[in-house]
Amino acid sequence: MSDTTPSPQDFAATVEQLETIVERLESGELSLEDALGAFEQGVRLTRDAQQRLDSAELKVRALSEDSDGRLSVAPFESDEAPADDADEAKETPPW
Repeated sequence: MSDTTPSPQDFAATVEQLETIVERLESGELSLEDALGAFEQGVRLTRDAQQRLDSAELKVRALSEDSDGRLSVAPFESDEAPADDADEAKETPPW
């Protein structure tokens, strides 16, 4: 990998690099060849980021399943006072 490509473990750097590529492309100042190169790099970074997101989702699902394979949903603990609307805690997850 080149020096401009973040390590596979650094998702935030990948997102920052994608944002930089988008800004360069939107500026309209790149030659056709440079724009195509930036676009190709953006596609590679996007695929890498999506793969890492998919992997993270699988890990979260594996950690959230109960012994029967059903998703077990528990609310996050919060330092804030509980909300008055008790129905929010009963929402089903999007998956």
